[in-house]
Amino acid sequence: MIKKSDIIFTNLYGQRKPDINTAISSGDWKDTRKLLKKSRQEIINIVKESGLRGRGGAGFATGMKWDFMPKDFSKQHYLVINADEGEPGTCKDRDIIRNEPHKLIEGCLLSSYAIGATKCYIYIRGEFYNESKILQNAIDEAYKKKYLGKNVFGTGVDFDIYVHLGSGAYVCGEETALIESLEGKKGQPRLKPPFPANVGLYGKPTTVNNVETIAVIPTILKKGAKWFTALGKKNNTGSKIFCISGQVNKPCNVEEELGVPLKYLIQKYAGDVIGGWNNLLAVIPGGSSVPLITKDKCEHVLMDFDSLKDAGSALGTGGIIVINKQTDIISSIARLSEFYHHESCGQCTPCREGTGWIMRMMKKVVENRCTFEEIELLEEVTKQIEGHTICALGDAAAWPIQGLLKNFKQQIINRIEKKKNVA
Repeated sequence: MIKKSDIIFTNLYGQRKPDINTAISSGDWKDTRKLLKKSRQEIINIVKESGLRGRGGAGFATGMKWDFMPKDFSKQHYLVINADEGEPGTCKDRDIIRNEPHKLIEGCLLSSYAIGATKCYIYIRGEFYNESKILQNAIDEAYKKKYLGKNVFGTGVDFDIYVHLGSGAYVCGEETALIESLEGKKGQPRLKPPFPANVGLYGKPTTVNNVETIAVIPTILKKGAKWFTALGKKNNTGSKIFCISGQVNKPCNVEEELGVPLKYLIQKYAGDVIGGWNNLLAVIPGGSSVPLITKDKCEHVLMDFDSLKDAGSALGTGGIIVINKQTDIISSIARLSEFYHHESCGQCTPCREGTGWIMRMMKKVVENRCTFEEIELLEEVTKQIEGHTICALGDAAAWPIQGLLKNFKQQIINRIEKKKNVA
């Protein structure tokens, strides 16, 4: 369990103003000049040693990702921040931008310096209009203080940040679709390779990172890699913001160590399941795109990348959606299938056609108009979609269905049999 002194996002709930003077008094922008005097590789090595894994869902090693960037700095390099937070059940990046924008901006500066980028684009979800205004105001404050722009902190480093509002497309959360959208094109994922580190924004070397990932960088560099590795577990180091919603008494965002028990998170911070813990049916632990886990697994599962993988799910964005026994689990998952069908960009046939077919089939399941054979076919179709698309949206559409059929197939069969008996 995290100590108060180890909490990174001390203003997550907005008790203080998000202005630069308040941020400075809280420790932001401290020792930034000193850190910019280190070599680029030195900063990358600290991040590598910290074991920081991306907080956007994939959990890829951040330091390793940075090291993929070419070391020839004669070309323009870019840092792109993915603030297109569209995963249902996830609202952590919004609160970072709303309440702690200077952690993100300072992180952008230090991260960009490490990868040799002089320009950074923050691609923010279009629905976060108010948050974009707060962010732009914080950027303007940093420019006035000479923390951004030409020769920041007198170090000879030039750095500029631009805010770009998206248009509400879920698929633009995928890094190459985001880059396409930034370039003014239709937001559709690119085939890889080439990877953004070699051919990214405007054909130049680019690193795309999540808001939370970049916002923790200044604290890691100031407190050291050993401090960060002391939090969490091996290969799952540090703290993480968890978003707890659904059938709980107190939905909330909370920062805790990776590897904390799921049950502890729900009971301590979210006021327990509505109706008590024994009224729990299932939990989607990492945003809507990961498979659900049943109550028996929720009793002991730990909230980190590896533990949830072993449990048959994934940490994803850390968006915990709690489902109690009063909820129609079949209708809930059917609603997700409708969402993924709506958000498919249509580029890949398995996703374009498969998500629509799944949505229509799930509607039949909800209305109890399906047969045993169709349930088996539904499972087979999800496997035909999974892993056969350019980006992971196809997987995101398939996994909730797979989780439902794995754990609640008998419930669907019982409905069909009941209807047959009545008939």
